[in-house]
Amino acid sequence: MKKALFTFFILLTWLAGFTIFAHRINHYTIDTNTQTEAIIALTGGRYRIAEAVKLLNQGKAQKLFISGVSPNNSLEDIITKQNLHLNSTQKVSIGRQAQDTIGNAQETVTWLKKNNINSIRLVTSNYHVDRSLAEFREQAPNLKIIPHPVYSDKVAKKWWTSWHSFSLLFKEYNKFLYAYIRCNFFSRGN
Repeated sequence: MKKALFTFFILLTWLAGFTIFAHRINHYTIDTNTQTEAIIALTGGRYRIAEAVKLLNQGKAQKLFISGVSPNNSLEDIITKQNLHLNSTQKVSIGRQAQDTIGNAQETVTWLKKNNINSIRLVTSNYHVDRSLAEFREQAPNLKIIPHPVYSDKVAKKWWTSWHSFSLLFKEYNKFLYAYIRCNFFSRGN
């Protein structure tokens, strides 16, 4: 009986957390005013790079770092494929080492240290913001981070009406939980 109650409690807690997560990712307040030293775009989601380029062109930062670029793609390839207008390619750097979100954080923090940067605007998909923040804060606890979520028309705001959206959020929530627990309870500092 105790085991059944414990299992029920864990499932109920997970469901409550999932519901809060699913609501939260669609209700971020985007800070468009704060200036940062760099804009960081994480590859892997629709519109992320385009949004980062738009922010760079608007002068929200002086540098843009795109993390997780395929070794087969150059900056020119990205600009052409996504039909981007970039005011200055000299303000853009790309990283090719990252294979996942942990790698994005590691690759970016290495670049930030080389460039003596202490504040960033982190551009990623809305469902990916919380996990990205956990990983970046694990790598650089004193880094000032302005999250900048990007919303994709491929992810329904009414996620419960779309199997694709529900599946994506289900996976992302579990990845976030893993990252949160690992970074907060099993991190290097503990």
